[in-house]
Amino acid sequence: MALPIPVSILDLAPIPQGASAAQALANTRDLARKADGWGYHRYWLAEHHNMPGIASAATAVVIGHVAGVTQRMRVGAGGIMLPNHAPLVIAEQFGTLDALFPGRIDLGIGRAPGTDPVTARALRRGLLGDGNGFADDVLELMSYLGPAQERRAVNAYPGSGSQVEFHILGSSLYGAELAAALGLPYSFASHFAPAHLGAAIELYRRKFCASQRLERPRVMLGVQVVIADKESRARELMSSLEQAFVALRTGRPGPLPPPVPGYAETLDPMARHQLSEILACSFVGTPATVAAGLEDFVARHEPDELIVASQIYDHEERLRSYQRLAEIAFG
Repeated sequence: MALPIPVSILDLAPIPQGASAAQALANTRDLARKADGWGYHRYWLAEHHNMPGIASAATAVVIGHVAGVTQRMRVGAGGIMLPNHAPLVIAEQFGTLDALFPGRIDLGIGRAPGTDPVTARALRRGLLGDGNGFADDVLELMSYLGPAQERRAVNAYPGSGSQVEFHILGSSLYGAELAAALGLPYSFASHFAPAHLGAAIELYRRKFCASQRLERPRVMLGVQVVIADKESRARELMSSLEQAFVALRTGRPGPLPPPVPGYAETLDPMARHQLSEILACSFVGTPATVAAGLEDFVARHEPDELIVASQIYDHEERLRSYQRLAEIAFG
């Protein structure tokens, strides 16, 4: 089979236990180079801070790292957490990326801090924004990356007149409504926050206003995928992500742990239920099992694109999972 829509990759540049950030970034480069040949549409990296298991904090830098070893895929942020930054700084960063890799750079923008409150305060020191002015910051950022305005005191150089493609990210109704009002593509974080999936995409499509950037609604949905030769091995590989989520929710984030067979069964019933809710949009198993699950998911929600996260401890296993997914997705 082949899925009827583009499929992309969301990479958190995971740092496995016993490895370094340098190794994680080398793994990202390797995966991106191979994914470019396998047929994936985009390759996105996400901004997180004070996370010992994620190497993509300096997101724009890592995007350049990936774009430099790929030829065809779009490369971008999924996303930049705009309340952490002055819009002009992001405009200059992504304007520079667009100048280096014209026509290939995406800027997904989110409202969450991507970290804990103490780290958020450290990031925002000297900034007035706290997330409440998110819509205004998005408009300011878009204006910097639009045509230069001679009468405006400040323009982004590089940045003005760029070809950067904007996306609004979200896991609630707020992002859906903003993306609809601005006429921008909307990417919903169903890969870790699926609770409002149906309501958010219904709201976005119903309220969408066509813009110069986009004539009709465009929805991208996040999913988790782990593929192996045997169902039991795929479930075992998935346990690394399950452990990471439990550690994060209990205030103990760390490097990505190695898989533990039967991990979920060791949790108490409440923790197991919470984990199953968080990871409800996950497809884990053999190629046939995953293909059937993805086909049903696409038929139910009718996204225009899927973006796939896959937190697998062993790099070679992760490569094989994404390669098998490419065979499913692109035929």
